[in-house]
Amino acid sequence: MPSIHAARWSAAGPPRSELPGSGGVMRHINIKAGHIATRHHHAFEQFLYVVSGHARLECEQGTIPLEPGVVLRLEAGAWHSAEFMADTILIEMNMGQSAT
Repeated sequence: MPSIHAARWSAAGPPRSELPGSGGVMRHINIKAGHIATRHHHAFEQFLYVVSGHARLECEQGTIPLEPGVVLRLEAGAWHSAEFMADTILIEMNMGQSAT
């Protein structure tokens, strides 16, 4: 029988929480100010939603400010890096990736 899985995420939660599914993984990520994600890419399509905070994403298209309400779709193989100027909360959906 199909089931429903629920999770409660909060700003005070762990650095990363995830809810795996059969088609991908949804993550709630708390990133501290000053963190730098060096240039990288993923073998899967990724969606990001910025809940709070402020960062800059660098990619082939240039610089994209990450601030509350911004939603991104990153194609598989698209390189990117990010610098976080404030504590930031992201919701990340990785399509076709299993839980880690």
